[in-house]
Amino acid sequence: MLMSNKGRPARIHYMAGTFRVLSPGDHVVCAVTKQTIPLEALRYWSVARQEAYSSAEIATEAAGRG
Repeated sequence: MLMSNKGRPARIHYMAGTFRVLSPGDHVVCAVTKQTIPLEALRYWSVARQEAYSSAEIATEAAGRG
C-alpha cells in the first residue's frame, strides 16, 4: 500500500536560501500564527531558529522578538 504525504506536515532543515525536506509531507506550520504553509508557497524562515513563517511581516516580527 502506498502512503500519501498529503495532509501531513513535512520536517524541514532550513538553510540560507533553501531548505531540505527531512521527512516527507506537503506543508509546514508557521511558528507564530500556526497557519499551514504549503511547501510550494514556503518563502520565509529562520535558519538560526529553524522556524517557518507565513509572510514577510510575520518573519520580521519574529526577528524582532530576539
